[in-house]
Amino acid sequence: MANGSSSRSLPKPLPRNSLLLSSSVMIIIVGIILALTYQSILKPPLPKLCGSLGGPPITAPRIKLRDGRHLAYKEHGLPREKANHKIVFIHGSDSCRHDAVFATLLSPDLVQELGVYMVSFDKPGYGESDPDPNRTPKSLVLDIEELADQLSLGSRFYVIGKSMGGQAAWGCLKYIPHRLAGVTLVAPVVNYYWRNLPLNISTEGFNLQQKRDQWSVRVAHYAPWLIYWWNTQNWFPGSSVANRDVGILSQPDKDIILKLGSSRKPHLAEVRQQGIHESINRDMIVGFGNWEFDPIDLENPFLNKEGSVHLWQGDEDMLVPVTLQRYIAHKLPWLHYHEVPGSGHFFPFAKGVVDEIVKTALMQSIN
Repeated sequence: MANGSSSRSLPKPLPRNSLLLSSSVMIIIVGIILALTYQSILKPPLPKLCGSLGGPPITAPRIKLRDGRHLAYKEHGLPREKANHKIVFIHGSDSCRHDAVFATLLSPDLVQELGVYMVSFDKPGYGESDPDPNRTPKSLVLDIEELADQLSLGSRFYVIGKSMGGQAAWGCLKYIPHRLAGVTLVAPVVNYYWRNLPLNISTEGFNLQQKRDQWSVRVAHYAPWLIYWWNTQNWFPGSSVANRDVGILSQPDKDIILKLGSSRKPHLAEVRQQGIHESINRDMIVGFGNWEFDPIDLENPFLNKEGSVHLWQGDEDMLVPVTLQRYIAHKLPWLHYHEVPGSGHFFPFAKGVVDEIVKTALMQSIN
């Protein structure tokens, strides 16, 4: 038996370098397949830069920023040199400088009475502003400060941030509090991954979203390299904002959209004219990414009551859960919280709301 066993033919061993070569070849082949897949399907196309060959035309005034990018802007209200109050408005996702509801719906009488000047701008990648693939919460704040300086808005100015623009308003409180005369956040999008949001509070708000938006937020946070494909493929629904699906909105929001029709966003075609990735997707990647700070850690920038911070939120907002804003307002007692009953995400379009918000923002200096 022993002799029989020993006489069996055994597989001829391959040289160790042959095995390594075989493994390496397989790794290279898989790598090539993945690279080609990324290049053809996952990698977003280059943005269509304004003023470039085949790109959209430049029609707006623009400033040149510290890194060579350009930022497009639009001025509203009184001339800068005659204004008593200068405001920078930060638009939300899927919007542009033209969607400055706090300028367009502000009553002319109030503009004159309070001496209001307002400037809105295209965030990087939107409208006619150059994309910033390296955008962070801080870099956008530095863009805002540079815009204010190049337009000579003075040592202090007001900031109003709406929706995803509200996140930039938090950034202003963190990085340039010494430049602020007052800050107003209107239905600001909350990052579910802020470290000081308790898990139960964050999870409760997160679960109020549609499943499609829950998954889009996860992709933006954990796999940002996948977000372009996620929001453009046709196998299943991507982000409701990226796909402009109004079906998820609350009834008050649907009523406002029905009433306003196309007049709500007359420049819709200009919003994404450079491409979806450096506009909508970049907002998501930055907004739901890992931040350097948590707004709940912020301290009152107006200890001497020379200014104030306000947060306005509709209690029927299906895009930004009210429960999250209530928690933030509880943790920041110096923040003035205004909850608007029976209202959704677009409550500023309701009659008289913009006047009330702007008057409240400027109240400190008026008194």
